[in-house]
Amino acid sequence: MGPPGKTFMFGGVGLAAAIGAMEGTCKRPVIWATAQYLSYARPPSIVDLDVRVPADGRYTSQARVIAHVGDKEILTVNAALGERPSDLDHQWTQAPEAPPPEDCEESERWRADVEDLHSQIEVRVARGWHRRSSSPAGLSDDGRVVLWIRPRGGHEVDSTMLAIMADHVPSGVGHALGRNAGGNSLDNTIRFLKIVPTEWVLCDVTIVGVANGVAHGSMRLYAQDGRLMAIASQSMILRIREDEPAG
Repeated sequence: MGPPGKTFMFGGVGLAAAIGAMEGTCKRPVIWATAQYLSYARPPSIVDLDVRVPADGRYTSQARVIAHVGDKEILTVNAALGERPSDLDHQWTQAPEAPPPEDCEESERWRADVEDLHSQIEVRVARGWHRRSSSPAGLSDDGRVVLWIRPRGGHEVDSTMLAIMADHVPSGVGHALGRNAGGNSLDNTIRFLKIVPTEWVLCDVTIVGVANGVAHGSMRLYAQDGRLMAIASQSMILRIREDEPAG
């Protein structure tokens, strides 16, 4: 993703790759994972993932991934993996009311002429402003955007795909501020409950606050039947695009 000549690996892709590497190594599902974004990986560079498992117990493992291009570290991901026997299964939070995906407007892509990550997923707007322009409504009263997202090409909704979707929190900044704005992620933490079969994921994004040039936000990711599958949060460097020089 990124503007011409400045493309880079989407942070959610790095987190997703790390989650896949840890699940493959530990043979256990990720419970939570947090990524610290340190630098950019730009094409055609190759990103290597080094998996370390410093603790491997009966039911859970603690793991770490260092993603790097040569000697340059791009991101570090820490995680816990595993599951314990239990018959308790309940959620207290409820999915927001939203029209079905087919009744929602498709979100405009940043660069419709490029085959990148955003060409591999479909995003529909159930609530809020989700465009690369200032919102006519101005400053939001709740900082909340609700999106339907699904992968294209038959990719299933799994832990890696949810990690990619979770990194769309910065796309809620523009709606919150009522301006052509976004953010560069400093981190991304995702916590998984139970992943169930679903075609679409309802992503409830809330920008909770902006101060000192940094925005903070969260996301809840629901299956179409209302099952809460994951929660995510991150901090991001605030970018006001209308203030940035052209080119």
